[in-house]
Amino acid sequence: MILRKGNVNGITLIAALGGLLFGYDTAVISGTVNALDQYFVVPLGLSELEASARLGTLVASALLGCIIGGAIASVLSERFGPRRILRLSAVLFAVSALGSAVPEFGFAAIGEGAHLDSLFVFYRIIGGIGVGLASVCSPMYIAEIAPAAIRGRLVSYNQFAIVTGILAAYFSNYGITVQGDEAWNLATGWRIMFAVEAAPALLFFWLLKAVPESPRWLILRGEREAGHKVLEDLYGAGYAARESAEIGNSGQRGGSLFSFGIAVVLIGVGLSVLQQFVGINVVLYYAPEIFRSMGLGADTAMLQTVVVGVVNLVFTIVAIRWVDHHGRRPLMIAGACAMGVSMLVLGTALYLQVTGMLALVAMLVFVASFSFSWGPVCWVLLSEIFPNRIRAKGLAVAVAAQWVANYLVSASFPVLDRHPALVASFHHGFAYWMYGVIALLAALFVWLYVPETAGKSLEEMDSLWDARSPEPTPAPAPLR
Repeated sequence: MILRKGNVNGITLIAALGGLLFGYDTAVISGTVNALDQYFVVPLGLSELEASARLGTLVASALLGCIIGGAIASVLSERFGPRRILRLSAVLFAVSALGSAVPEFGFAAIGEGAHLDSLFVFYRIIGGIGVGLASVCSPMYIAEIAPAAIRGRLVSYNQFAIVTGILAAYFSNYGITVQGDEAWNLATGWRIMFAVEAAPALLFFWLLKAVPESPRWLILRGEREAGHKVLEDLYGAGYAARESAEIGNSGQRGGSLFSFGIAVVLIGVGLSVLQQFVGINVVLYYAPEIFRSMGLGADTAMLQTVVVGVVNLVFTIVAIRWVDHHGRRPLMIAGACAMGVSMLVLGTALYLQVTGMLALVAMLVFVASFSFSWGPVCWVLLSEIFPNRIRAKGLAVAVAAQWVANYLVSASFPVLDRHPALVASFHHGFAYWMYGVIALLAALFVWLYVPETAGKSLEEMDSLWDARSPEPTPAPAPLR
């Protein structure tokens, strides 16, 4: 096989820019929480509990769009192809960035009867739809263009791009924060944080002109010659002939979601939901607020958030190096156990009001553990585990469930963290204990139900799942 790595790596990196925008869009909110509270919530004169719930809605509003985007990605990608849908997501990112920065523009257009915070939520939902589309189509596109031997690494590039986007948001937020005092940040800084995203969104839209459509999508919709040409350009004539035949024999897209039984769907949804219920986005979205609750100043809290982003990035690189050599299951189980222990330690530190180095180390261990396991490897599994005929549908259902779980966690955290009864009893430790227990249950879930997919072609997923049985085939030993 002639593997023209430069081509496939370049295509993968362009497709993964959807992940970078995904990461930036979801993490940029972390630097604006205090400003959103002061600008949108405080003037309403709500009770403490009502204000916490309203703030949670503002912070998590983009996730409503993510749910919509994830849910419709299947229908759109099957009809128009994942590449075109990624271009649509780029447009949505740009619109959301500018609209979130200046929601007053829409406010002036529709009149004084509108609620300004509702317009902000609207623009965040637009961006969320872009995130939802990209979160399905980027890993699916990469998986469908990559050979089995390096697919785990290439799909992990998408997660690497996500954490790079998260880190870019943290650096951008910190850099903007130090440009002025608190009053300037409350008036102007938060707007710039949102607006910055428009530039990479437009770059993503332009670069996608240079990548081909998914060869599997082309072949399975009857454009065999065009799909064969993409594979031949990437990997050579011999590989293209074998792969085209195997893809064609795997059947057409568009089968029933449960064509291969309910187990594969439940496992995909379970992976997605557990990835969020361990609490990772509480750390990513609310990190500055968590550090402020530990008594740190605004600038220091933002800087500590950058440290969280760096750890996230470094250990994602570890996952990229390990995922094709050690298999998916061992990384997922080890990571979940480490996350569980570190969250229980963090909750205990907050309960005992020991908010110094112990709390910081526990948070960093949690982020590192997620970053080499459930961050990238969960996306690899989701892109692999569904057979060709139901991949778009299965991945869309799983991702939509993931965004629902993300919304529930993100919107509920301010209430869990600030509820007077919980604070009086647990000193901010309750939520973290809850996330720690869920992480340990996630390890058990993978051990019991998730099969190993390392080294298998996407077409082999048909034989991995038998429609006559609700149970997956036994998991083979991970590749070494």
